Amino acid sequence: MKIKEKEFEEFIQELKALAVQLGAEVRFEKGDFKGGYCLLKESKIIVINKMANLQRKAMILSMALKELGIDEIFLTPRLRELINEMSSEFSK
Repeated sequence: MKIKEKEFEEFIQELKALAVQLGAEVRFEKGDFKGGYCLLKESKIIVINKMANLQRKAMILSMALKELGIDEIFLTPRLRELINEMSSEFSK
């Protein structure tokens, strides 16, 4: 599925809202790292390099959400398809 650059911003906002719904904090930080999901003490945190492009941010968020477990919650078919597509691109 093709997604336009402008749509990535909206998609990232949807992913961030989903992460919050799953009890995770999304942080955009500067540094020499790719990003991903981690546990800090008992807090679920998704850290994303804020210098990454929008597509890379969407990929990292998608992969992290899959790790958190989105199978049991309702997502629109389009959102689920985008998450699956983005996470598979990230793991290549």
